[in-house]
Parts: sequence; structure tokens; C-alpha cells
Amino acid sequence: MEIDKLNTVYFLGVGGIGMSALARYFLAQGCKVYGYDKTKTELTEQLEQEGIQIHYEEDVEFLKTIVSSIDDVLICFTPAIPKDNKELQFLQNNDFELLKRSQVLGLISQNYFTIAIAGTHGKTTTSSIVAHVINECLGNCIAFLGGISLNFNSNLLLSKDAQYLVVEADEYDRSFLTLSPDIALITSLDADHLDIYGDGNEMQEAYRAFANKIKSGGSLITKNQYLNDFKSVEGIDISTYGLKEKSATYASDLRIENGAFYADIESGSATTLNVEIGLPGIHNVENAIGAFAIAEQLGIDKSQIKDALASYKGVKRRFEYHIKTTDLVYIDDYAHHPSELEVCIKSVKELYPNKKVTGIFQPHLYSRTRDFLDGFASSLALLDELLLMDIYPARELPIEGVTSQMLLDKIDISEKSLVTKEDLLAVILEKQTEVLLTLGAGDIDVFVKPIAKILGGTNE
Repeated sequence: MEIDKLNTVYFLGVGGIGMSALARYFLAQGCKVYGYDKTKTELTEQLEQEGIQIHYEEDVEFLKTIVSSIDDVLICFTPAIPKDNKELQFLQNNDFELLKRSQVLGLISQNYFTIAIAGTHGKTTTSSIVAHVINECLGNCIAFLGGISLNFNSNLLLSKDAQYLVVEADEYDRSFLTLSPDIALITSLDADHLDIYGDGNEMQEAYRAFANKIKSGGSLITKNQYLNDFKSVEGIDISTYGLKEKSATYASDLRIENGAFYADIESGSATTLNVEIGLPGIHNVENAIGAFAIAEQLGIDKSQIKDALASYKGVKRRFEYHIKTTDLVYIDDYAHHPSELEVCIKSVKELYPNKKVTGIFQPHLYSRTRDFLDGFASSLALLDELLLMDIYPARELPIEGVTSQMLLDKIDISEKSLVTKEDLLAVILEKQTEVLLTLGAGDIDVFVKPIAKILGGTNE
């Protein structure tokens, strides 16, 4: 399929963060873009305002008018679409070619020098930092992001003269194997998606397969602790980055000043002094160091990288402040894996050591809750108080015995309780909150604005 010759694109599941970025891309290329999604959201409403025609009921007759008489139409679907979806069944039964989002990204990437960010955690933030730095310093970048960049106010960055493509390499369903990047950065290899992989070893095998997809003469950037996992990969340069351990690129003299992290970044034999990382959280310092390493490989001057990092604003739902006063702090974060929760909560504790930290967590997927039950219990026990919501099923059916109550019983803190969506706002109002976190990857985000409003937030 020749991407450049398309005139019509149809998205089955257009409302997802990754799918919507692709929809915006093809609209910018002059294509007619249509889509289906089961739920109207703020994002789908934005897509409609931009000129994408979206419907919310399964409508095979309408679909026929789009795909039956056009040869150069691309149909992109998300695996989250249920198998019994009428539109999906029509397309499959009539032998239409359906491409996953990752396959479409793979086709687009063939036209650019591609930088792919992979790893269980940190993909979206690291990708958005890399895109921001390239955009600030070179200005010739396209980026497909898994979140809304606060610098671009979008999940898509476009450039008419683009030479570089920044993309998240998603390990779910082995999607990242559709990419052949010039530079790849792997942030972490923590086990996840065991519903797909079965165990952590299988997932690591997939990451090795991804590393072997890097173009000959290209480069892989990862952490020292993962070097042995990629020792069998040949034909590429492998370098490292990290926080304090001696890597090819690492931070020294890490410190907090006026609520921001500063570090001296060591790379090669040179030191870049007083680099400001505008985001809170030690994990975001590490993400910024990875972005620094990529930017250096692209030949960007260290002083330019430093300036760009200082102007980076972050990603929506990644340690995003909604209220920040002396009496009350409210932060929303996408953390949905035990490691992510641990890093987020520890970062908050570090920033607010004398405050009570209350967390509202919505588990994401029955299988993930089951597979990492002990990890979730350990991470959530770092909170001073927990309000635990029901499990968000996403693509899954319930698993017998796997419930939020089961998780709550494992968490070793005294102040903990289950809370329903219906009661959430009333329960929050009853509490004397000092630092509040909303955590999770389901639909907990729909409560962010209402929570900020009832707590007196001024920026919502």
C-alpha cells in the first residue's frame, strides 16, 4: 500500500490516543478521514471539530458507502475493538485489508529517519521530550505521541519539511516489530502484558526481536542493567544512559531547587552544567537524560539541548498538576503498573515530605491486577490513604475472583476503602486533603476536572 497516494482513511476505534494521532496525520495530508468509536469523548469531539467525520453506532450501511467504491482506501483498526463488532465482521467477511495502528506507523516510518522509544514505562514522556527538543533545535520533526503534549497541545507534531519521525514503540501485541528504526531507546524491561506474553522471558524475547529490527549501522540506547539482554544483537551501536551510575550519558550532582530538578549531565568527556528538568519526579530526570542522549546522536549542540529541556512542559496525565497551593496539591498521573505507581508515589513523597498523601487508584485490566497483585499491594501501601475504585476492564471480560476487594485486602495500610464512581466526589469532599493523587489508565481521567472544581482549582 502506497501511503502517499491515499485519499480516504477509515479508523475503527478512532478515539484512542494513538489512533487519533494517525487520524490527524492523514487529515493533514489532505485525506478524507472517517471513524467509528463507541463513546463520544472530549478527544473525539476535538477530532470532529478538526474535520473528521465520526459516528458512535455500528453502521455497516454507512461503512459500505466509504469503502465499497474506493480502491485507495486505508482501513485502520485497534485490537481493542470487540470481535463481534458488526463493522469489523463486515470488513473481515468481505476480505478487506485491515491494518493495525502499528502497521500504519511502520509504513509511514519508511519515509523518515525514525527514532523509536520502547519500554514498559516512560515511553510517552521520553518521546514527547525528544520531539520537543528536535522541534526546538531543528524544527523538522513529525511525532506520534501516546499522550497530549503540553508544548504542542496535541498528540501529533507536524512539520512540512520533516526529516525525523519520533514514535512510541508499543510492546503490546508485539506491535513494535512493525518498525525498523534508525535509533531506538529502551527505557525498561519490567514484565507487563502477560495476557499476551505469558511471562517476562517471552516479553524480553520480543524486545530482543525489536532491537534486531534496528537498521544496520543504527543505534540502541538503553540502561546498563539491560546490556546483557541485548548482547546478541549485531550490526548496531549500543550505548547507555542513567541517573547516577556511570553510563555513556548520566546525571551528576542531581539536586532540587525551587521545586525543579537540576543536574550536570555527563556525556563522553564533556559536562553540561545546571541542566533544568522542568518536570517533577526522579523518573522524569531519567527520561530527560535519555532524550539528551538521542539529541546528541543527532548532532544537536549541548547548549541547545539544555535550553530546550528547560522549556519542556510535560504531557497531560503524566504527573500533571491541577492544583498547587501551600494548602492543597492535586496531581493526576497515568500510572497503572506497580513500578509506575511506586515511582510516582515516591516522587510525591519526596516533594511533599510532611504532607498526607491520599491516592485514588483505578486498576486497569483484570489480568494485570491478578498477575501483579503483590506488586500493586506493595506500591499502593506507600500512600498514607487509599481510595480504590473498581477494576477498569478495557478489552477484557471479568476474571472470577479478581476484584478490587481482593487487592484492597492485600494492601497493608490502615486508611483504605473502596469507592464507587457515583460516590467518589462526595467522598473526596468529606476529607481534609493535603496532597491528592488520581492514578490509573482507565476512565478515571473523566473525574479530573470535576475533582479540581470541587476542590477549588483555578486552572480548570
